[in-house]
Amino acid sequence: MASAHGTATAAPFQATRPTPASRARDWAEIQERTLVPLYEAVHERLAVGHGGSLLDLGCRSGLALLLAAGRGARVAGLEPDPELRELARARRLWVTAGLPATRSAHGVVTVFEPLRLAEEPLRTAREAARLVLPGGLVALAGFGPEQACQSAAVLEVARRRGGPRHALDPFRLSGAGELTRLAADAGLRVVGSGTVACPFGYPDLDSAVRGLLATGWFDAAIDYAGAAPVAKEVAEALHPFTRADDTVRMANTFQYVLARRT
Repeated sequence: MASAHGTATAAPFQATRPTPASRARDWAEIQERTLVPLYEAVHERLAVGHGGSLLDLGCRSGLALLLAAGRGARVAGLEPDPELRELARARRLWVTAGLPATRSAHGVVTVFEPLRLAEEPLRTAREAARLVLPGGLVALAGFGPEQACQSAAVLEVARRRGGPRHALDPFRLSGAGELTRLAADAGLRVVGSGTVACPFGYPDLDSAVRGLLATGWFDAAIDYAGAAPVAKEVAEALHPFTRADDTVRMANTFQYVLARRT
């Protein structure tokens, strides 16, 4: 395969599926930081700060919680994946697989994880509504419109290779309108929304492939077609976004809605 500036490079694909531990590290070390603009924009709109409590559903390795704690909030997280949960705990964050024992409800509940929303969106939104205090705020986030996300061209590999099981569609809830309807169906009253630029940037092609595979969007494709073919196709799909210095960058937008529990 050739890079964008014509230099031949080897396709950086793995012959076997990444282990749970290595994939969790790839998320924490490569992919998670691409969502920092989203985390910070939502925290700013929510006025996260001293005296407030925040719960993040599907917090993964906890970077959003770290940022909220840096603003002075009392934070906790729910994360079902044990490898990611351990990474979050290594950051001295209170993260559990189930309801945190310290509080049954919080002033703010965030759902930044598009994968969890795509799996069972209404159930997740209702869980967020249940865990926020009366009068508290819930933030639901996801990809913006597909045409505004260059990563859509790469995520097409997941759709094409998903087989009969089919991959979860990351754009299933794209757009503030879909998120607004989801919040309303969960019994929440939408009070605001926003759009955030979240470019996915990587130092090289290998990092880009590893980071994207750590998202979980390609799991069905890997199960059906195998790790090596999927990783190879992801690398090929990244070719148009590889720059002359071998860095990779894709422009994306994310959208969020803020909703209040009445």
